[in-house]
Amino acid sequence: MSLNLEGNAQAARKRSGAALLGLLALTVALAGCGGNSDDDSVGGSTGGGTVKTSVAPLTLPGPYPIACSNVAQDFSGTAQSAAQAQAYWEGRPASDGSTRYATDLLTDPGNALSVTVNAPDNTTLFGSFAGKLAQFVVLVCYPTSADNARSDFALPTGKVVPRMQTGAQPPLFANESTRYPVLAFSHGLAGSPLSGDYFVVLSWLASFGYVVVAPFHGDPRFTNLQIADFGDALTVLSHLSDAVAMQALRPLSVTASLDLVLAHPQWRDHLDSAQIGGFGTSIGGETMMLMGGAALTTTAGLASTSVGVDHRIKAAVGYVPYFGQPLLPAFGRDQQGLDSVTLPFLAISGTSDRIAPVLVTQQGMTRLGGTRQLVSLTGGDHELNASSSADVMTWSVTFLDALVRGTPSARATLTTMTSVEGGGDDRLVLPLSSPLAP
Repeated sequence: MSLNLEGNAQAARKRSGAALLGLLALTVALAGCGGNSDDDSVGGSTGGGTVKTSVAPLTLPGPYPIACSNVAQDFSGTAQSAAQAQAYWEGRPASDGSTRYATDLLTDPGNALSVTVNAPDNTTLFGSFAGKLAQFVVLVCYPTSADNARSDFALPTGKVVPRMQTGAQPPLFANESTRYPVLAFSHGLAGSPLSGDYFVVLSWLASFGYVVVAPFHGDPRFTNLQIADFGDALTVLSHLSDAVAMQALRPLSVTASLDLVLAHPQWRDHLDSAQIGGFGTSIGGETMMLMGGAALTTTAGLASTSVGVDHRIKAAVGYVPYFGQPLLPAFGRDQQGLDSVTLPFLAISGTSDRIAPVLVTQQGMTRLGGTRQLVSLTGGDHELNASSSADVMTWSVTFLDALVRGTPSARATLTTMTSVEGGGDDRLVLPLSSPLAP
């Protein structure tokens, strides 16, 4: 059993011969570069005499039941099946080329959360979308109380949106007097917060006491590239302008979504604006890096340009984060676009991932100027295997609790944590690079 985060596993393993040769070359280069400590190789240890600690896995889900914002939809027409509904959530065009998006299904758009982004007039980053408007539906899930009796909203996929608000109902928090930490959530390429098992991960994060804010990126509205294509540098290069625009719009939509809930009269008094973190899967991990000020590759010559920085994000986690391919790194030549990034970041990568190779991620992570960790899942590819679910969430929640919430016990655990008991084979590749911020 596996939690498929990026679509068909067979497609996720596709790659070009050129990309494979580039990966082999990078492997040789990294093997010979030595690094700055004995922990800089895949499968390394904490080094430096640090006490190694294997921690017990968290129980999933966390202690809180969850509820979610209004995303009421009509599935009686063209979106009756799971595949049809997901096509709208993900922004996939119809067979005749017409645009489909989540907004087409909403039955109560006035009470659903959404934002409109005006792409800056910068053709380097936004290509043909520069100066144009793009709408993004937003889902928010949050910790609620066990006596919240609101009904679940059934989806054609067999999942439900739990205790969903209807009409103008306000959210019902577990404690109405508490201000909760916030997580910006960015799903993988051509997915959505409701597609596949993104919603499972989103729900787990909310069950640990976070208000999770997740835009429907609708990537196919901006480029027709799929996840398998992002494992092929040559394919991405042939569609580079639209691919860059899609990637650059993602952090803008996340920032706009945070702006929305932090100012919204139903939400603002329940959110802690000083405790905001992020979680991104695959290209969603890249989105977190871009929000931290990373410069995105914009040309075949590997020039890079910064999209901006959202200083509210205190720390972020990337699961199988996309740092590009050996021939086309995501952040400029030799990942130099990461040199000014100080955002604390945890990357969790699979050693068999060909879409987001762990060695490319490691190359980028060593350039980060702030607190950073890299964890490898031995044999893991570009999806979340059920055997590693507790490993991934234990690392993620511990990191976020330590650096977003500042929880003392999580901070203490993070400084010595090297693996999670049971589950898959998770190993700390890059330990904490600097002391935790106060």
